[in-house]
Amino acid sequence: MDTVNSITTIAGAKSIKKLSEEEVEALWKQYFKDNSNKDIKDKLIVQYLNLTKYIVGRLRVTLPPTISTEDITGYGIEGLIHAIEKYSADKGTKFETYALMRIRGAIIDKIRSQDWIPRTTRKRFKDIQKVISDIQQQTGKQPTIKEIAEKMDLSPEKVQNAINDMQNSSFVSIHDKKGDSSDDGGVEIIDTIQDTNAKNPMQQLEEKDVKRDLSMALAKLPERERMILALYYHENMTLKEIGEAVKISESRVCQLHSQAIMKLRNLLSSNNVRLRKSII
Repeated sequence: MDTVNSITTIAGAKSIKKLSEEEVEALWKQYFKDNSNKDIKDKLIVQYLNLTKYIVGRLRVTLPPTISTEDITGYGIEGLIHAIEKYSADKGTKFETYALMRIRGAIIDKIRSQDWIPRTTRKRFKDIQKVISDIQQQTGKQPTIKEIAEKMDLSPEKVQNAINDMQNSSFVSIHDKKGDSSDDGGVEIIDTIQDTNAKNPMQQLEEKDVKRDLSMALAKLPERERMILALYYHENMTLKEIGEAVKISESRVCQLHSQAIMKLRNLLSSNNVRLRKSII
């Protein structure tokens, strides 16, 4: 934990010397030869702190103020350290790609393991759960937000906001099961609320086919192009931020992004994928 604290302090510093690609590659070679060398390991951690900062910045907006940025930064650095310890170049995956997933996973796992949900938020959601259960027992159907609101004598907006608050303050409680949590046959709370905007089964089937074909097309792209698309569309990073994260120019990121999209269009077009234009 001392290592994490010291690295967290370094992360807050404005001046961190960036090494060249050749110097970082040399560090990795030394680390692979002797992974017990703490000095080399710390240098690698410092060089990849920017990955932790990106993930922390994006998760920060979805978390309540009860969790400090310093805490999730520490969790992220723990994930970065584990990524460095577990990484192997033989896997054929760039370290940045591997580390981003490990960092994000470490933060979420740590938050999930802690019971920090405010009592008022938990009570409000339990009240909603009870109303949902009552309506289901009476009608045999999943209640809409409007029906829940009428039963609680609240506006639909307030009910929706309460559910959103719970989703934003917990990664797990929205998925609690009704009744006895040990009941394997239970139904998750989120599945008991009717989504009036949900697509019909045919639409879902068509989109599933599109996603399957898109996934197959993505698998055919080079590793770096897949990573750029993941950072741009999944992590919502800008081209400039991606360039800084993977240490290439913004113009090069733009070029690789355009190449990847063009390749996807060609791959999907050759397979006559439905709804292609709505996906890309």
